[in-house]
Parts: sequence; structure tokens; C-alpha cells
Amino acid sequence: MSAERKTPRIACLPNGPYYLLNETTPTAVPHLCRPDGELCSTVRGVALCRCGGSRNKPFCDGTHGTNGFTDRKIADDRLNHRASYIGKRITIHDNRQLCAHAGFCTDRLESVFRMHQEPWIDPDGASAEAIIETIRKCPSGALNYSIENVENRDQDREPMVTVSDDGPYVIVGSIELMGVRFGEGASKEHYTLCRCGASKNKPFCDGSHWNVGFRDPAC
Repeated sequence: MSAERKTPRIACLPNGPYYLLNETTPTAVPHLCRPDGELCSTVRGVALCRCGGSRNKPFCDGTHGTNGFTDRKIADDRLNHRASYIGKRITIHDNRQLCAHAGFCTDRLESVFRMHQEPWIDPDGASAEAIIETIRKCPSGALNYSIENVENRDQDREPMVTVSDDGPYVIVGSIELMGVRFGEGASKEHYTLCRCGASKNKPFCDGSHWNVGFRDPAC
């Protein structure tokens, strides 16, 4: 990652929105001062809805204060476990608790990622190249791979938060998620954050937007 790149950070406010911090050094706010004339300063950022109820999505409008939103994680942490599926040319790593159920793996390479079968991953079901291409599209970081016992390193991408249609915030570019413990084997270069308010694995997306019928086309 370039030393000149300024990477934003994300803070999860208690029972409230995500705060995307673009500038973490406080700067003076024009036309706002103390009685002594000193300008007030603050960091620069934007509050993003994560309760699912804002009428101004993706921005927070304070609805979390009236709809009973809680950021409590209720997922069974015993499921926070990374399994490895060893093949002849590639080993696939998978942590089911991190999955956002975007469907890139099962839709694009069903010979490897086999729904309703055990084991659900067959690392010899396609070429290593096809598997790598598919895993690199996994937005949540649930999937990764190793070749000859060397684990793949994350991609080097520009920081970006994408507001997905009817789904989570998709984070790439190593944006720091402040004060949050990541799951076993999780990527910190890319991950998905719940914005429907229903995930059991908050702040991460667990696919609950499908179950609750969350709707918000990206603007």
C-alpha cells in the first residue's frame, strides 16, 4: 500500500450509526467559535445508517433512537471457526460465520462450492485458477486460499465503501474498523458491514438482509 494513501477509518457508534472518518485530524469549522473567539474543531466524517430504518439511506437520520436498534452481537461464537479443504493444487479456507451470502461462489463455481452437500467445498472440482478468480470476488472475506502452504495475501486496492443494492456496505482497501474484533482468518482488507440492522454477527453482515426483505437500491 502506498505510503501517500490516506486511508479512512470506520467507527461503530454504540447502538448507533457507523461513522466514516475521512479526516482524523481535527480541523476548524468555519463560523463556529467559542466565547473567546477560538474556532471549534472536529474530525471530518459522515454517519451511515446501520439500523435499516433511515429515510435518507445510506445516511443516518437518527431513526436508530426510536426503532429499538441494538448493536449487540448474538451469533454463537463457537461457529467462528475457519475450516480448510485441502486439494491437490490448492487449499481453500472458509469461515462460515463471516459469510454475507452474496452467492458469488455458489453461483459462479458450483462444481467447487456445492450447496446442500457435505463437504460443501471440493477443492479439486475446478482448476486452481478458476477457484482463485472466484475467491477474489468474495466480498466478506469468508473465503481465502493457500498454494503450496503459502496463504494468499490480500489485494492492494484503493479504499472504498460501496453501498450495495438491498445489502451490506462492501468495504475494500484496508479501511480500519476501529475497536472491532475480527473472526478467525478474517480479511481486514475487505469485509462487509450490516446495514439492515438484523445481522446476528454485528457489525458484520451475515446475510440477514435476505430474510428480513431489506430494500434500498444503491443511489
